Amino acid sequence: MTFTLPPLPFDKSALEPHISAKTFDFHHGKHHKAYVDKANELVKGTALEGMPLEQAVIESRKQGVGPLFNNIGQIYNHNLFWLSMAPNGGGAAPSPLLEKINETFGSFDAFKEQFVNAGIGQFGSGWVWLVVNKDKLEIVKTANAETPLTDGKTPLLVCDVWEHAYYLDYQNRRADFLKVFLEKLVNWNFALENCKKAAKMTGCGVSCGCGA
Repeated sequence: MTFTLPPLPFDKSALEPHISAKTFDFHHGKHHKAYVDKANELVKGTALEGMPLEQAVIESRKQGVGPLFNNIGQIYNHNLFWLSMAPNGGGAAPSPLLEKINETFGSFDAFKEQFVNAGIGQFGSGWVWLVVNKDKLEIVKTANAETPLTDGKTPLLVCDVWEHAYYLDYQNRRADFLKVFLEKLVNWNFALENCKKAAKMTGCGVSCGCGA
């Protein structure tokens, strides 16, 4: 098959009490799997069959927003969401990413506030991202399966604000979920590695440790 469902990078109970194993049973085991199964069905016999995921996201988006892009985009977004979290995550970002966040947003607390507000402000289903846009950090929110990847931006981390990501554990308290994501779950090492890759691609303008 072109696309596969990656295993979670941690045990499904490893993020409790912040995200329950039951949520992962549904979110990873049913929602994410359904996107993989449907995308494989839709690309069969097309030019996208066998294409790497990131390229398939970009190429399917060129064909417009519809079932093909929606399912492929959701695979990519969910893959990054799992990697954006870790047991004993959260806290302050590591240097030198922390310095870049402070420079861009004014302070780490200001970044957290803007990130949470962006997630709250995403009407309906969607995502909130920390990205590199050329040589600058940005907070971006996207609806449904949309991803900053198709706008030429490099995702560093992402939080899912579809209701199925948090409803079993937080009900309608999206703001609480976003705060817990930043304070207890976010995988800053993953973000830092993505920032280093982006820095190499942009001539080290991001100042996140190019060449490290």
